[in-house]
Amino acid sequence: MATIDIRRQHALTKEEARQRAEELARGMEDKLGIRWRWEGDLIRFEAPGGAAKGAKGLVRVEASAVQVEIDLPFLLKAMKGTIESKVSERLEAVLSKA
Repeated sequence: MATIDIRRQHALTKEEARQRAEELARGMEDKLGIRWRWEGDLIRFEAPGGAAKGAKGLVRVEASAVQVEIDLPFLLKAMKGTIESKVSERLEAVLSKA
């Protein structure tokens, strides 16, 4: 499996960062059909079908950062750079919006 690991600093309260992490998860749910759930300050997700089938990972919310880790299945390995870029852009947009 190819792994994507993106970490972004933020200046939000932890609760606001949690809300924005959930917004990110909901967006992935809508676009990619992932299933996700909260486990403390982690969102765990997996894609049982659709374009991201077989991908799984987590979104970790910390006091000053949000980290996204994604394990890509073999079939998506060739698209790692594109996927990483899109996730990075979306995370930056979610964390920096007013």
